[in-house]
Amino acid sequence: MTKLDVITIGRSSVDLYGAQVGGRLEDMSSFNKYIGGSPTNMATGTARLGLKSGLITRVGDEHMGRFIREELERHGVDTQGVITDKERLTALVLLGIRDQEQFPLIFYRENCADMALREDDIDPAFVASAKAVVATGTHLSHPQTEAAVLKALRIARENGGRTALDIDYRPNLWGLSGHGDGELRFIASDKVTEKLQSTLHLFDLIVGTEEEFHIAGGTTDTVEALRNVRKVSAATLVCKRGPMGATAFEGAIPDSLDDGVSGPGFPIEVFNVLGAGDGFMSGLLKGWITGEDWVTSLTYANACGAFAVSRHGCTPAYPSWEELQFFLKRGVKNSALRKDPELEQIHWSTNRSRLHGGDWSTMRVFAFDHRIQLEHMADDAGADRARISPFKNLCLDAALKVADGQPGHGILCDSRLGREALYRAAGTGLWIGHPVEWPASRPLALEPEIGPDFGGLAEWPSEHVVKVLCFYHPDDPDDIRVDQEDVLTRLFAACRRHRLEMLLEVIPSKVGPVDDTTTADIIRRIYEIGIYPDWWKLEPMTSSAAWDKACKAIADNDPYTRGIVVLGLDAPEDELATSFAEAARYPLVKGFAVGRTIFADAARKWLAGELTDEAAVADMVSRYGRLCRIWDTARAEARLTEPQGISA
Repeated sequence: MTKLDVITIGRSSVDLYGAQVGGRLEDMSSFNKYIGGSPTNMATGTARLGLKSGLITRVGDEHMGRFIREELERHGVDTQGVITDKERLTALVLLGIRDQEQFPLIFYRENCADMALREDDIDPAFVASAKAVVATGTHLSHPQTEAAVLKALRIARENGGRTALDIDYRPNLWGLSGHGDGELRFIASDKVTEKLQSTLHLFDLIVGTEEEFHIAGGTTDTVEALRNVRKVSAATLVCKRGPMGATAFEGAIPDSLDDGVSGPGFPIEVFNVLGAGDGFMSGLLKGWITGEDWVTSLTYANACGAFAVSRHGCTPAYPSWEELQFFLKRGVKNSALRKDPELEQIHWSTNRSRLHGGDWSTMRVFAFDHRIQLEHMADDAGADRARISPFKNLCLDAALKVADGQPGHGILCDSRLGREALYRAAGTGLWIGHPVEWPASRPLALEPEIGPDFGGLAEWPSEHVVKVLCFYHPDDPDDIRVDQEDVLTRLFAACRRHRLEMLLEVIPSKVGPVDDTTTADIIRRIYEIGIYPDWWKLEPMTSSAAWDKACKAIADNDPYTRGIVVLGLDAPEDELATSFAEAARYPLVKGFAVGRTIFADAARKWLAGELTDEAAVADMVSRYGRLCRIWDTARAEARLTEPQGISA
């Protein structure tokens, strides 16, 4: 069994976060959906930081349970310990941000799946595979879940693993207050203190806020509470102190909290404290498990906590390892971290593969998002334009046959003429690009469904990639350039707001002369105005100099780009093979997005009634499959001669 760094055990829920900020939870009208629950947050938070993480919990046999499992897998979290409960629903939490101090939340946890965790769910081999096991306080509140946690701790210790406790005290989850008191963090209780103290000797690391050590130590005097914990546990105690950072105590507790070991704090604006402790714990575990000293570990923890309190949501706020390193090296430029463009770009680009899963290191995309071209084909064939939609369904059938469930295949499909195919493609494993431009518009205009405020993107599934084609040239007249850049800038902002990836396609050859610098000049200008496309779709260039310059322009500005796909422009197959051979030499080029070369012949004949559905699909399967093989061959032959230093 694969050796894991850490396994967390306990709560797992779906967090429904109020999208409106500054009002009552009663008045919030829309919600963002994230995974939640302290152990689940920590499993994903540590995975983002590069640890091999696993989770032990239960989820329901329904959509929300599958959502949690899929999100964990996207983050690389081992889900062997995630049990599907056939009888109970996945826990839900409704949360909101009222102001800097009020964060209302409601736990929907009556007989929920994760509280049905039992001893039989604990696989000894799975637990023994981890260097450390982390428990949280809530699962010590019930005899059945407590028994499961104690079994996992025993197995870990018997196999040389380390153990940690995040006290994670929620009074209403211990039955001490009502459902409306989810925000409440402390109620004194001798029974809770007694229960916690009966297990504290089992841990090598215990982490909590001052209030959480108050419940563990049985007094509201923090130093005395820590000393009471020390009487029953030799663990390193880490006390979180809010804006004052955190302090670690390895031995006797001094008279002042300031006399412990601490790491530097970060002066940031508090936006949302929910989930901050789990972010802190993720950073702390990264240092603790990898053998860093306590100053370094606390530095990681404080920084991860700072990210969490500055962003919306819990897990979505946590940094990647690359982002954390960048932040620690550069420091705070804007105390509201979510408003720091440089930091947010790194946050987005180093986490998006976890948010929008799939292996897209190779891109073989069948593009049938064409609208004007298919309308003209229908008119020429004397066919009703209503037949375009069924034809796009046939295109999807062909794409699925060629993909055959394997990664690295995708489609471009519109929602005006291809809505049914677009809907059918959801969840098939295909990469899905969805165009927004009004066909052939210059200056750039968008499809009416996108809306004047681009609010139509709010209706899009998160797996859709916003594809926009812009006929842009460095020598454009000022009025056209300004108009097009304005639309692109606002579209990019809308994509980020709605957490959608963006593919920018530029075709300068249709509006002006091109040379070896044209595409590179466009790319540099796009970055100059603050747009960072996740994907680029570029014309096939047969000049090595043009490809060199284009790839360098991207690499210089965005080292985390997804990459480039090459468009087809209705070129014959042999011409595409030549362009593929040149493009495949560049690691930044991930593949192709080609349409009419694949579907044009079949479309004309099918619309004219000269091909059956089956024959049309077979023809497109043959053409699309050949292009896939041509690309794969070109890439394989180029691997030994790839240009150095220009890669994703």
